[in-house]
Amino acid sequence: MSELKQAKSALISVFSKDGLEPIVKRLDELGVTIYSTGGTEKFIKDLGINVIPVEDITSYPSILGGRVKTLHPKVFGGILNRQENESDVKELEQYEIPQIDIVIVDLYPFEKTVASGASEQDIIEKIDIGGISLIRAAAKNFKDVTCVSSVDDYEEFLNLLNEKNGETSLADRKKFATKAFNISSHYDSAIFNYFNQEREVNSFKQSELQGKELRYGENPHQKGTFYGDFEAMFDKLHGKELSYNNLLDVDAAVNLMNEFKGEAPTFAILKHNNACGLAQRNTIHQAYVDALAGDPVSAFGGILISNVEIDAKTAEEIHKLFCEVVIAPSFSAEALEILKGKKNRILLVLKDIELPKDQVRTCLNGVLVQDKDLKTDAPADLKLATHNKATDEELSDMIFASKICKHTKSNTIVLAKNKQLCASGTGQTSRVDALKQSIEKAHSFNFDLNGAVMASDAFFPFPDCVEIAGNAGITAVIQPGGSIKDQLSIDYCNENNIAMVMTGTRHFKH
Repeated sequence: MSELKQAKSALISVFSKDGLEPIVKRLDELGVTIYSTGGTEKFIKDLGINVIPVEDITSYPSILGGRVKTLHPKVFGGILNRQENESDVKELEQYEIPQIDIVIVDLYPFEKTVASGASEQDIIEKIDIGGISLIRAAAKNFKDVTCVSSVDDYEEFLNLLNEKNGETSLADRKKFATKAFNISSHYDSAIFNYFNQEREVNSFKQSELQGKELRYGENPHQKGTFYGDFEAMFDKLHGKELSYNNLLDVDAAVNLMNEFKGEAPTFAILKHNNACGLAQRNTIHQAYVDALAGDPVSAFGGILISNVEIDAKTAEEIHKLFCEVVIAPSFSAEALEILKGKKNRILLVLKDIELPKDQVRTCLNGVLVQDKDLKTDAPADLKLATHNKATDEELSDMIFASKICKHTKSNTIVLAKNKQLCASGTGQTSRVDALKQSIEKAHSFNFDLNGAVMASDAFFPFPDCVEIAGNAGITAVIQPGGSIKDQLSIDYCNENNIAMVMTGTRHFKH
């Protein structure tokens, strides 16, 4: 038989009617017999187009409050029959089952209902049974049936109808079948994840419907794709397409700045997922100037992020720097015009949405899943370990430094003073090396470390770090504690007038 098929009948049962009218009208023009039920049937009738109720096929009404409408052999037989199979064709004739060539379905919005905070009863009622069954049946039998499984595919299907006058090729039908199984598997994954919120079933399922192919991956010889709804988080106002590395840096920037949400104007500059500059001031302009001073060399080609609107004065300073991406909750009109002066500079408005609470990464031949590190050290968490008490300014700086430390690659040491990042040692194999790197870097940019504070992502196994820090002028230290040799570090601090607090929380980041 020819792989080209002319549609003669269609079953339509959809939740969303947006964009359905031109499809229905085109099918009617092509002489396609239309079957439908419930609200979709009424919608088609109101268009003045002839539609046959599914009940006329099944001789059975919609029952159980609409829970059972299309689940019937006369419906599924019309979809699943193999038209080249003589036995199937004879059974259709024997049981008076109409052939169905097109199935158009749009499922109940289960995920939107969950996101709305609806009751469990309302959520359960939005688990589509008939629709998902129709999709699977039509997609399975793609050799004979075209399956349109989402409102997002209405336009593409309408174009196909117009281009080929109701005729489809095997490739057309298989493409729509692939889309259909994408929809059905995603839908079932969402339902499973809703039921498995307590992780009683030790199984991992993550599904993203949208994918965007990137120019390349981490390096030019690697392919890269982003799967997710980027537009749900950002409005992209200007610039080139984001790269794989841009996206990783943007992710790091957003998670870091989330620590300072609702606080005084704060500006951060990141490079390779780590902050190279960060400051909190009374104005965002001064916060940017002082963040840049933290490492004006690494800032070149960096990712910039603000926790408040970027104004024209700040934009003028930013415009002097070559940077890949600038992120803010908003930009003034003047600032936007200034920053658009570089055609490739990416400008993103960060929407006020909740960030994911899980982290997922590939590992060996599987995946690792963990709760995101949502613990932010607060004054109430601090346990004074030394006789020397930190001043209010030192306490404030230690909390500030701890937030940065939490988002810096381990092993790390962060040095801060007056709500400004002086330097950090990042991704070192020893804590001593991280500390030495941070001190050397701070001195290279002319920071006076006398009175500065030190934050560590993990405990000190030996007193060498506090000794090196003390010699550099550090007067207060924040660390998790927990080493069997904690007392050695405490003793050194007591003997050298250094205040030390312990949080009890480690913040490794690998």
